[in-house]
Amino acid sequence: MTTPDPRQDPRAFLRALFDAAVQRAQPAHGLVPFLPPPPDPRRGRTLVLGAGKAGGAMAAALDTLWPADAPLAGLVITRYGHVPPDCAARPGRIEVVEAAHPVPDEAGARATARLMALARGLTEHDLVLCLISGGGSALLAAPAPGLTLADEQAVNRALLASGAAIDEMNCVRKHLSAVKGGRLAALCAPAKVVTLLISDVPGDDPAVIASGPTVPDASTCAEALAICRRHGIELPPAALAGLESGAFETPKPGDTAFAGHEVHVVATPRMSLEAAAALARNAGLAAHVLGDDVEGESREVAKVHAALARSVARHGTPFAKPCVILSGGETTVTVRADTPQGGRGGRAGEFALGCAIALAGEAGVHVLAADTDGIDGIEHNAGALAGPDTLARAAAAGLKPREALDRHDSFGFFDTLGDLVVSGPTHTNVNDFRALLVL
Repeated sequence: MTTPDPRQDPRAFLRALFDAAVQRAQPAHGLVPFLPPPPDPRRGRTLVLGAGKAGGAMAAALDTLWPADAPLAGLVITRYGHVPPDCAARPGRIEVVEAAHPVPDEAGARATARLMALARGLTEHDLVLCLISGGGSALLAAPAPGLTLADEQAVNRALLASGAAIDEMNCVRKHLSAVKGGRLAALCAPAKVVTLLISDVPGDDPAVIASGPTVPDASTCAEALAICRRHGIELPPAALAGLESGAFETPKPGDTAFAGHEVHVVATPRMSLEAAAALARNAGLAAHVLGDDVEGESREVAKVHAALARSVARHGTPFAKPCVILSGGETTVTVRADTPQGGRGGRAGEFALGCAIALAGEAGVHVLAADTDGIDGIEHNAGALAGPDTLARAAAAGLKPREALDRHDSFGFFDTLGDLVVSGPTHTNVNDFRALLVL
């Protein structure tokens, strides 16, 4: 397919960069080098367990790649609406079920109970392939002893609104779970476990991706408690007691439950950013990847990106134009108690709106920000586009950008302008994608 000309159609060009990033993160590209040989069917079996927004696509890819004459069965949990059409039309050997994200629900709790039951009673001759991707923290819903699903839901909601970084949120989630933080691997012992990961976190740490259900956890109950106190997270009494006493401690590095296990990251944010950069370079533009681990408040990160793009546009520093500036990672949106009601935006939309405000109509600068899973926040869009005419069109439509930003209503703002990026579920997830085109 021909890449759109960035000078003639900058919006279509930015969308092509996003599509290239998403395509690179599809599971079929990365699984092949890491698939182990099947066990001897006379002695052991191959069980597939998994959770995440890419779970359906990972299961479908594995089913296709695994030898047709080798037994294969299992259960993978993905988000509602994230089962690939081909997988839904032709179910394979691996069952894929749907549940809620980002706050767990009863369907997730039932599916997780089934998944944990499958993990019990395995032998050293069995092989467990664990397919893990972003979103697995919410989809693996199994509260620690003494906690209820309602407790887990309440803590998840509070964490999401707190502005806590993803590693902080997942530290807390691990310690309040019966399956995360290495506990799934412990259930599978003594079977051999091979974990295949699609990373959606800065640094690609397997212990952070989906709260690390199959890898050792070096964090502690004390750290989880400190995070809750720092961010004002009110804990249910049983959760507070479990963290204070250390009863909810997770399996640590060196635990024999992880002996002989393998962990492979098959797709990362960096790989997707490099795919977008390659497309830009093929179109005759310089491409600069700032990093795949950019964190912070979305609106503040937007200001920094906008200042960089403005410097390029006006002064040709630190990069010469025309060029594309790319970054990934996971920003945050902190919803304060005094935030006006009515916001329907995610972190990508908030970044795009923050950029539009900071750029103030800067000529030749165009922005796309989107989540690679296809869903930004709780709405149906992946993200949004902004350009030199965004604020002028907003004024003509009676929109007030700063008020929308304060309400965290980037969705309503860009929806009115027709500037949403709508991809539908992409069946993968390597976190945020941001591209600034400077002409």
